[in-house]
Amino acid sequence: MKRQRSIPSSSSPISTGTTRNCQISTPPTPNTIRTLHYNTALKPTSKSSKKPRRNILSDLESPESSLKNQTLQWVPLRIGKSELFLPLTFPTGQTFRWKQTGALQYTGVVGSHLVSLKQLEDGDVAYCFHCSPNFEDNKCRMLALMDFLNMKIRLKDIWEEFSASDSRFAELSTRLTGARVLRQDPLECLVQFLCSSNNNIGRITKMVDFISSLGNHLATVEGFEFYEFPTLERLSQVSEEELRKAGFGYRAKYIVGTVDKLQSKPDGGVEWLSSLRKLNLREAVDALCSLPGVGPKVAACIALFSLDHHQAIPVDTHVWKRRGTSFQSWLVHA
Repeated sequence: MKRQRSIPSSSSPISTGTTRNCQISTPPTPNTIRTLHYNTALKPTSKSSKKPRRNILSDLESPESSLKNQTLQWVPLRIGKSELFLPLTFPTGQTFRWKQTGALQYTGVVGSHLVSLKQLEDGDVAYCFHCSPNFEDNKCRMLALMDFLNMKIRLKDIWEEFSASDSRFAELSTRLTGARVLRQDPLECLVQFLCSSNNNIGRITKMVDFISSLGNHLATVEGFEFYEFPTLERLSQVSEEELRKAGFGYRAKYIVGTVDKLQSKPDGGVEWLSSLRKLNLREAVDALCSLPGVGPKVAACIALFSLDHHQAIPVDTHVWKRRGTSFQSWLVHA
């Protein structure tokens, strides 16, 4: 006689071991995405014992936080709100790898460094590296963080110049205080915006999460998994079929094609991307558009968010059509 297994009640509380003191924004659920006419993973039939295909558009169950017992040591950056306001910097569509892990708190990866940033009540921003580095490591991480935050640019000076030149900007500038353009790794930025083509933020984020999971796992913070961004070599091991099964659709061939083309560069793809920082905007955009799946808007995003071309203005195609002009003609006069 078989022994019956007791099934826990769905209403029974489950201890997570992690206290959440704030709401964390999460991508849309698969049900929400279905209403936008996106395909989800195949459902297994009752007659089949096969597992459903992995699909990034399905809910991801995160393991418990591996850093739950870590005492976070917050260190002020001594940067005022006018130079960096986190809610106007991270959840704005220029990067899809940073997660909100607290009230006015965001966590992400800079190179191989996992870091959290928090806006303080006095307007300053504090940082916390996850792990306990020695002095030399901390110095290296700080340099990487300040470079990523593009702190060589003083927003105060730019805001004053723009406000003096445009009365409308002067009127709106008080609502845009601290909105900062990041200086991302070019390869990381390129792959993220290949995922962005004809897409929405929730779905882009899940695609980028999938790509990120191919890199070295760093830690779990507030239920979110964080990884180093995969190397070009690691990305080359992923097939178009794997990406399509994961829900990338037609973007799969562009990612694979771009990775192949970067690997064919004589001096290396990563070095080639970094070298575009030394070109003018028109030359950089033309070079980026030689990659599969990169059009003028995606190229402008990459140029602005990773290649130091702060005069680049990403604009949707339908906007140019309304104006009766084109991105290429705008570049001639930029």
